[in-house]
Amino acid sequence: MTYSSNTRHQLLQLSYIRTITIFGQGALLLYTFFALSAELNPWLTTSTLLALALLNFFTLIRLQSATPTTPQELFIQLIADILLYSCLLYQVGGSNNPFSSLLLMPVILSATTLGRNFTWAIATLACVCFSLLLNFNIPITLPDTGHQHQAVALMNLHMTGMWINFLITAALITYFVVNIGEHLKQKDLVLTKAREQRLRDQQLLSLATMAAGTAHEMGTPLATMRVLLHEMSLDHCQDNELSDDIRILQSQVANCSDRLKQLADSVKEEHEQARYLPADQFLNELLHRWQILRPDARFETPVISSGTSPMIKSSIPLQQSFINLLNNATDASPEPLEISLDYLKQAIVVKIHDQGPGIPLEQAEDLGKPFITTKGKGLGIGLFLTASALTSYGGEVRLYNHPQGGTLTEITLPHADKE
Repeated sequence: MTYSSNTRHQLLQLSYIRTITIFGQGALLLYTFFALSAELNPWLTTSTLLALALLNFFTLIRLQSATPTTPQELFIQLIADILLYSCLLYQVGGSNNPFSSLLLMPVILSATTLGRNFTWAIATLACVCFSLLLNFNIPITLPDTGHQHQAVALMNLHMTGMWINFLITAALITYFVVNIGEHLKQKDLVLTKAREQRLRDQQLLSLATMAAGTAHEMGTPLATMRVLLHEMSLDHCQDNELSDDIRILQSQVANCSDRLKQLADSVKEEHEQARYLPADQFLNELLHRWQILRPDARFETPVISSGTSPMIKSSIPLQQSFINLLNNATDASPEPLEISLDYLKQAIVVKIHDQGPGIPLEQAEDLGKPFITTKGKGLGIGLFLTASALTSYGGEVRLYNHPQGGTLTEITLPHADKE
């Protein structure tokens, strides 16, 4: 797939170069034939340019097809270019033609795209054609108005051609090399993102394995604690103060057991309970649920953008991601949170502004990586898991130091289309 994408891109660039060559050479031949009255065979030159134009036309049609392109296909097209350029140069002075450097274009294109063997073959063919053109060609002759005048006219024509050729070649090489550089940068960026995603997936797999093992190991001690607490409640039922403490411990153990059960059923719940909701309804329901889980949390009435609310695919992992970010903001802020919901053309943006100490500059670049935290007691995996979950939904989370103090958490999610 990488080869197909790369060769398709280079075939498109080759078609651009051919188009410039066809129009440029056509204009120069018309000028030479009509303005200078040079002795040329118009049928041969026209047929060569027509063959080049037909090749370019079929190449553009080929690029519209979904069939993958191959390096061999690009190699054959470059060979055809060298042969057609050689036929054209043969009729207008051969290697003495100032545009004979056209033979280098296929070599440059091959060197930046194809492998070593293909490039050596193309370079060899270009050298052979140029060598043959030194001795086999039809020279350009002007009307005989005196030997010295004809020589001067030919020299002026040659110098003008060299100047035009230099400008065109410089422009083509600059455009082509810059285009290739940008293409390579895009490929490097894609590879870098793929490596980062692979590393993130490996870290998630390690955390999931550790979580599964820990959940399995915690089942036995929790069951033992439940039995012991039940026996203690029977033995000390007359002691009201101690009974209250035992009931608190029992509720905490029950809560831990429930959380472990939710962890085990999370994959099933994600598929069964996912539903599509308007963004404003999703936010209001989320804040209502979060207020029950976190009764000490305070926030101002959310500012919601006007207009038709786009849809969000609500699921337990997504809800938990938002709750993690709300908990982090509440832990850091002594003041009520400021929450807003904005609708963009292709995404929704939820902003959470807290009045905490902000993000330390030395940790700003590392937030979202595992085991990186701004909390003294945190493990540094909450924000990492949140960022990974949002990425799986096509979204992202960013944290900034707000100009008015505190931290601004910005969550971006794409619009969801019902399946």
